[in-house]
Amino acid sequence: MLAGLEITDAAILAGAAFLAALVRGFSGFGSGLIYLPLAGIVLTPFQALTTIVIFDLLGPLPLVRRALRQCEGRDLMRLVTGLILALPIGLYVLTLAPPETFRYAVSTVALVLLVFLISGLRYRGPLNPPLIFGTGACSGFLQGVSGLPGPPVILLYMASTRPAAIIRANTFLFLLITDVVLLPMLWLYDRLDPAALYWGALLIVPTLCGSLIGGWLFRPRYERIYRATAYTIIAASALAGLPLWS
Repeated sequence: MLAGLEITDAAILAGAAFLAALVRGFSGFGSGLIYLPLAGIVLTPFQALTTIVIFDLLGPLPLVRRALRQCEGRDLMRLVTGLILALPIGLYVLTLAPPETFRYAVSTVALVLLVFLISGLRYRGPLNPPLIFGTGACSGFLQGVSGLPGPPVILLYMASTRPAAIIRANTFLFLLITDVVLLPMLWLYDRLDPAALYWGALLIVPTLCGSLIGGWLFRPRYERIYRATAYTIIAASALAGLPLWS
């Protein structure tokens, strides 16, 4: 199914990878929320996960240095610990589900996240260690079952009163680490498709372009514009990825 992709399908993947990296570059999130609903139209669930792991590992590298300077390291470590513990459970659930369920799960998670964010939800309490660890665990499970580790972390940080630069840096680095963790997990589950690895490598080019442009566009004073743009693109991708249109 993957190695002999038609030109239209290859264009969908390349366009989705570029758009996902562009939004991630100026907002710090949204990569999987945009790419996976569209990739699910063309690929099987595990193929889609494999491609995004490959290009997400290398594509955002130009933005890592700045993110490391701005992040909150202790929070990041707690998130990653929760992720590692819960990811295998989510992957096991995905092995039991049909491809259509994966596509519905991806789009539903993205749309539910948008509803919470657009509603203006704000978390006024402290971001204490148990809360952050639990958020990382929720992210790990969601990554395994839908390929989307971002929503719990995005919702926690976007609903907090943390500065925009810290929100962007922690979210960006956490999502990058999820890819580092997911690749060996896919290998352990014997779900690494060589053709998907190949296409993931090809998608590094549009991802790098999108990341560089998105990073160049980022200006903290335009935070509201970035959020509105990211929300619109995520909603469009989630709706387009629903199996209803197939």
